[in-house]
Amino acid sequence: MSSTPDASAGLAARLLSWVERVGNRLPDPVTLFGVGALAVLLASQMAVWGGWTVPHPTEADRMIEARSLLTSDGLRWVFTHMVENFTSFHPLGVVLVAMLGIGVAERSGLIAVLLRGLVAITPRMLVTPSLVFVGVLSSLAADAGYVVLPPLAAAIFAGMGRAPLAGLAAVFVGVAGGFSANLVVTSLDPLLQGLTLEASTLMDPESFIRVDCNWWFMIGSTGLVTLVGWAITAWIVEPRFTPEDVRTQIAAGRIAEGEEGAGSDRVTDAERRGLAFAAFGFAVAAIGLGLMILLPGGPLHGTYAPVPGRPEVPVWADVIVPLLLVLFLVPGACYGIGAGTIRSDRDVAKLLGESMSSMGTYIVLAFFAGQFVAWFRESNLGTLLAVTGVGWLQGLGLGQMPLLVGVIALTAGLNLFLGSASAKWALLAPVFVPLMMGLGLAPELTQAAYRVGDSATNSIAPLNPYLVVILVYLRRYQPAGGLGSLVSLMLPYTIALMVIWPAFLLLWAWLGIPLGPGEPQLFIEPLAIGG
Repeated sequence: MSSTPDASAGLAARLLSWVERVGNRLPDPVTLFGVGALAVLLASQMAVWGGWTVPHPTEADRMIEARSLLTSDGLRWVFTHMVENFTSFHPLGVVLVAMLGIGVAERSGLIAVLLRGLVAITPRMLVTPSLVFVGVLSSLAADAGYVVLPPLAAAIFAGMGRAPLAGLAAVFVGVAGGFSANLVVTSLDPLLQGLTLEASTLMDPESFIRVDCNWWFMIGSTGLVTLVGWAITAWIVEPRFTPEDVRTQIAAGRIAEGEEGAGSDRVTDAERRGLAFAAFGFAVAAIGLGLMILLPGGPLHGTYAPVPGRPEVPVWADVIVPLLLVLFLVPGACYGIGAGTIRSDRDVAKLLGESMSSMGTYIVLAFFAGQFVAWFRESNLGTLLAVTGVGWLQGLGLGQMPLLVGVIALTAGLNLFLGSASAKWALLAPVFVPLMMGLGLAPELTQAAYRVGDSATNSIAPLNPYLVVILVYLRRYQPAGGLGSLVSLMLPYTIALMVIWPAFLLLWAWLGIPLGPGEPQLFIEPLAIGG
């Protein structure tokens, strides 16, 4: 990104350039996570000294208090769990396993050929909304969209002679900012619905809430996020990049991929043969996996509960990353055999090794990020922040619609400190849902407000565990880029979503449109505690 916008640049462009410059003056993200982890140690001790406690949302006789990690027991936990905090850092395994397959498909040449074909047949003006839309739909595959789509989107823009980082931003706002939206019910819906139902019974023991209670609103939100992402990319993000920026990014991407010069757009005979082999390999892999999923008694058929006592999910949805490994690895290897870029099993092993070596920076980041997230959780600081924030909001005595906006704003703020959507709602639902029911707002509407706030700030949330993944992808095209570059890239989307999406929900509620099937109520008779 140009760091010296000319005098004619708009206020927004100058502000974002300032954010980028200031942010990039911060230490390396590895250092930031390391310092942040140490700050958690100190903050946990200060919270204990200050006697910071809050009532537990669901257990009346229990208090939540800070746990110091600077005591003998606390430091023992830090050291005994250090390896576990690293290896159990959720995105680590997801990213590395998926990148094994993607790396072979990329380095054998398959992805490059497919992207050239995609660029040739896709109308230029529809590329951006298509990427945002696909990003939103990727939540059907849980977190896999964070890993697979951003590098592909950047490569598509590069192939069209457009700024790769604009493509990365467009798909990332769909994946992260639109995480709660979709055209279909995802695994997130039963998680949130179960917590909402449990909280609603505190006020109304006869309460009933459907799993798909927000489905219609999420479909509408899918279109909204797509339009917002398209508009911000076209009007704010992409115009920030000068022609020189675009050339520099594309050149940096080629060097990172080991391609010093531009390749020909013409598909060679060897590439056509490779594509035929890849199509055959993909068909065999897809049919085999499909039979495992569809046939009764198949290893991937049916549903199961990943956590005992929690809602069941389809088996295939919970193993989407291994499925992606197979669906990229097999066609990638077949393409290499057909095109002549893979001549023996040693070549496949070499490509796998190169894929992992390219993730070295991410692995280092993951170690420090894993410690930071685990220490923050163990100290109870996140829980204390959440419950304190809810109590503050409750004490404002706002009316229905202002309080609904307050739920969105508080959730969006807490999302910067608590990454898991279900973990946040487990804390917030027992307070938010009864509070809103007492004011006459249905639990389904409160849940929808939570989903808006939880998604809107995902793309700039420091504790979004996949932010470091996107930063690694960004550095492929902007090697000197840091957190400032990423935040300035995504901030316009966050601001737009925080303004437009809540307004969309308020309009939806004002018009009385059902949030989902069965026409769940938006407003109910105000209930009193014990009512």
